[in-house]
Amino acid sequence: MTTTVLVAGATGDLGGRIVRSLLEHDVRVRVLTRPENTSADGLFSDDRVEIVRAAYTDPAGLRTALDGVEVVVSAVSGTRSVIVDAQRALLAAAVAAGVPRFVPSDYSADYRSITPGTNRNFELRREFAADVDAAPIRGTSVLNGAFTDMLTGQAPLILFDRRRVLFWSSADQVLDFTTKDDVARTTARVALDSGAPRVVEVAGDRVTARSVAATMSRLTGTRFGLQWAGTAGTLSAMAKVGRRLGRDDDEPFPAWQGMQYFVSMFSGEAELRHVDNDRYGQESWTSVRDVLAAHLGA
Repeated sequence: MTTTVLVAGATGDLGGRIVRSLLEHDVRVRVLTRPENTSADGLFSDDRVEIVRAAYTDPAGLRTALDGVEVVVSAVSGTRSVIVDAQRALLAAAVAAGVPRFVPSDYSADYRSITPGTNRNFELRREFAADVDAAPIRGTSVLNGAFTDMLTGQAPLILFDRRRVLFWSSADQVLDFTTKDDVARTTARVALDSGAPRVVEVAGDRVTARSVAATMSRLTGTRFGLQWAGTAGTLSAMAKVGRRLGRDDDEPFPAWQGMQYFVSMFSGEAELRHVDNDRYGQESWTSVRDVLAAHLGA
């Protein structure tokens, strides 16, 4: 029987990948977009994709959009107004419509055990996770570490020009990375898995700053060294100062938020503890080396 999946945030990078991964299976996809948003029009050529429009402030409209849906996949991105407020409205509408399952927009490292005040974005996800747990709906979160794609420049871990790899506290702390395509593929499998647990953890690769430096040395033929940048505690203090002085608290990824992500990773608090890459059978996972090799080749 064909499964109907509603995807919120499908016009975003990850959301679009999730839709394309879903379409590799026997599904019908509803793409939820705001009434004024036309960016979804013509984005997906498959006739199994239906565009539905509703504002997150319109409970009746959301409820109508969810009629007959078997699972909601959220891939929205933002701060409190999106991750908490908009998703709460979507969750309430899903419950009202009798939707059996809900996949929240997590797609991150393990936010459940981080120290309060050390990572704003993780705390927003943890706050909404409590809503999912309390709702009469079956929730599944996908946790995947950081996106591997960030290593090519967005995350200043590898200093390509200086031939250095930064680390905080320990160069041997395990770091989890998964590409967006691999996350999308996993999310599609989760959406179609009625028996999926509350959390599915995957990691396309598990590396350390030390192993990344060795990989870069082999790929470039030039030695990449390690550069200690302080402790995770020191970085956390710097992030707090940056947040207090900045005027970008409504931005999803200001510089201080990037610092907070490194704090969570290098402190070990957000390390994945129950990775299950084989849950859906043998898959081909893209490694950190694969991503860096493609970047250097380009």
